[in-house]
Amino acid sequence: MRPLAYLLAILCPLLAAAQPSPSSSMLVYFGTYTGEKSQGIYVSTLDLQTGALSPPRLAAETPSPSFLAVHPARDVLYAINEINEFEGKPGGSVGAFSMDRASGTLKAINRQSTVGPGPAHLIVDAAGRNVLVANYGGGSVAVLPIGPDGALQPASSFVQHRGSGGNPDRQKAPHAHAVQLDAANRFAYVPDLGIDKVLIYRFDSDKGTLAPNDPGEAALPAGSGPRHFAFGPQGRFAFVINELTLTITSFQVDAERGGLTAVHTVSTLPAGEAVQKGYSTAEVQVHPSGRFLYGSNRGHDTIAVFTLDQDTGRLTAIQHEPTQGSTPRNFGIDPTGTYLLAANQRSDSVVVFRIDAGTGRLTPTGHTVTVGSPVAVKFVGR
Repeated sequence: MRPLAYLLAILCPLLAAAQPSPSSSMLVYFGTYTGEKSQGIYVSTLDLQTGALSPPRLAAETPSPSFLAVHPARDVLYAINEINEFEGKPGGSVGAFSMDRASGTLKAINRQSTVGPGPAHLIVDAAGRNVLVANYGGGSVAVLPIGPDGALQPASSFVQHRGSGGNPDRQKAPHAHAVQLDAANRFAYVPDLGIDKVLIYRFDSDKGTLAPNDPGEAALPAGSGPRHFAFGPQGRFAFVINELTLTITSFQVDAERGGLTAVHTVSTLPAGEAVQKGYSTAEVQVHPSGRFLYGSNRGHDTIAVFTLDQDTGRLTAIQHEPTQGSTPRNFGIDPTGTYLLAANQRSDSVVVFRIDAGTGRLTPTGHTVTVGSPVAVKFVGR
């Protein structure tokens, strides 16, 4: 009989070879504003070792797919069409696309109306039963059920916001700018730029409905213009980036009742730097580790980097990194937490930064690709 050590020496390499190795690359989809330089959704491949992006190619032709979301269990991607009329009626639309993870190619399944005009953001709920969409132009939020094949069904719930804010140029009416769900899939949070509030709804995934919650809102100072909303990984804290005042407000989350209690507000600009005409914020995201938070400054054209105290929810600014382009309307952090991709809308570029795992700081990798008017970044594993 052969010695055990000999058998292990033979078998271990064979067993290791049989185990699936982690993928060395990811697909990255870019939503755009369509026009002369763009025809729809583009796809690239991110090399997770070097940060290099392959030349983007058109994955699907569709009008102004300015935000993207991926189904949690199916190979289906959803994209809003930021338009004001669909099939002869007021409203934007959402398109469903089957996704080939090998090639990145998208194939249209169907489109449905968002009921309100000018959609700006969408998500798929954790159960994969519904798409929730925020209509910036109409100041409303809608729920679109998902069929067995990933196709979208007509809206099962629609809520119209009311009111105005303190900025006469930007806040004459409601402008729902995003929608997010808590980890339990029970509460929907909708920052409305036009009325300086984060609206809170009870969400029923089985029925595809939104209902008033108690508490029903978290108010921001007049003229703030809350835009996008992000949870920390444990769900204890949430963060809203305020477009008009270039600030981020952190909240403590009441997991049982859905309420938000403000912790503090910090500027996204360097210390002592005032807000200037043409400046505004856009995206906010928490690093997968939960230790860092990132926000984009348009006009200033930087990514603001903060450390995040996971015990208190407080933020401390540590860096303001230029995005090497103009108007970073969106950015994405890959699921491994290694890279941040900044989408510079007005300079038609996506720039790759490496994230320091210890400090959260950004360093340019030297990798950049050209995409016409990029306004959304979405990662998909292969």
